[in-house]
Amino acid sequence: MENAQKVRGEIWESVKGLSDEQLNMVVAEGTWTIAQVLEHLYLMEKVAIDSFPDIKKVDEKNPVKIRRVHLIIDRSQKVDAPEFLVPNKEFQSLVTLKEKLQGTRDIIVRKYKTYGEQDLTEMAMPHPVFSSLTLGQWISFIGYHEKRHLAQIEEIKEALIN
Repeated sequence: MENAQKVRGEIWESVKGLSDEQLNMVVAEGTWTIAQVLEHLYLMEKVAIDSFPDIKKVDEKNPVKIRRVHLIIDRSQKVDAPEFLVPNKEFQSLVTLKEKLQGTRDIIVRKYKTYGEQDLTEMAMPHPVFSSLTLGQWISFIGYHEKRHLAQIEEIKEALIN
């Protein structure tokens, strides 16, 4: 969880000083705005929260393949987000986005704290791309997923300046 929290701080540092207009500015046709990237991160955390009721013990009936979730930071591999993770095009303020993301993160952290170290490898829940991940893999995924999108935010910021 520590890495996910660190990356979230890096995201807030990256967008600090940008106006709401800049956050919502489209830099190229067919690309997301920074606000949409942040909305996507919120939607991803909502998926995790919605999967909490489906947490199960890893066993023969509920096997989990160990995934190399750290590879998600490789932006040379383009991946289209599933429809339910595609952000809308509505104008959003940084204040609103921070509130939404803080709300989902608080719920995830609270849930994470209810599990012990052993549970992180012995319990699993559904994932929209990887089928199922252990709780530890899910937490790692959240951090790496945000790291991937932090790079995207940096690319968008560069395009805003030029």
